[in-house]
Amino acid sequence: MTDHSPDGSALHPIEILDLGCLDYLETHDLQRDLVAERSADRIQDTLILVEHPHVFTRGRQSKDDANILSPGDVPVVDVERGGDLTYHGPGQLVAYPIFKLRPDERDAPQFIRRLERWLIASIHDLGIANARTKWGFTGVWWGDKKLASIGIAVTAKWVTWHGIALNVTTDLAYFQRINPCGLRANVMTSVAEILGNKPRMNDTKAAVVRALPDHLSRGLPTPHQFESNANQLLYNS
Repeated sequence: MTDHSPDGSALHPIEILDLGCLDYLETHDLQRDLVAERSADRIQDTLILVEHPHVFTRGRQSKDDANILSPGDVPVVDVERGGDLTYHGPGQLVAYPIFKLRPDERDAPQFIRRLERWLIASIHDLGIANARTKWGFTGVWWGDKKLASIGIAVTAKWVTWHGIALNVTTDLAYFQRINPCGLRANVMTSVAEILGNKPRMNDTKAAVVRALPDHLSRGLPTPHQFESNANQLLYNS
């Protein structure tokens, strides 16, 4: 591991918390606790990796209830992040960066651009070479299909929370119950759909972690194989 990012800036130490599959509201409460701890400098930057049971979340920019088509038994939760309506569920890797941005990072739109580049590099590691951003939209796209969504919040002390959702082996049929981010549901795709096979979630997590130093300037500790145990701190530095 190097202790500097490609631009020469020092890497921040980081902890990676793999929660396995955990209820959205429980994870939301944990995020709040970690944000308070990070704001007070009682912990270092932390990246949560998690899958959620089926849930729709609606960001603070969502204005149109018409985007909720037929949720059925899937709950709809209003949250503080930016963005509109989206779906989380099994087979989707959600990552929540609880990062205290240093002075040269304190530009929320630019931080979102860095998250996009981080995801594109991670997806490339999985075998998808031409993922991209799309002008006028956040997230990561493959052609005209959306592969990953981004919605963050930033506190007054410049601590980030909420984050990204990458469709890995996601059941895309659940997007048919909403207009995701105000778009038609058939715009959504997944890593599995593009590759024609189902990548292991642990391999996806490892790819995401490997891309941290180059794109988010967070220190990558000695690599450790991701395990199936939930609620286990797998990396620290």
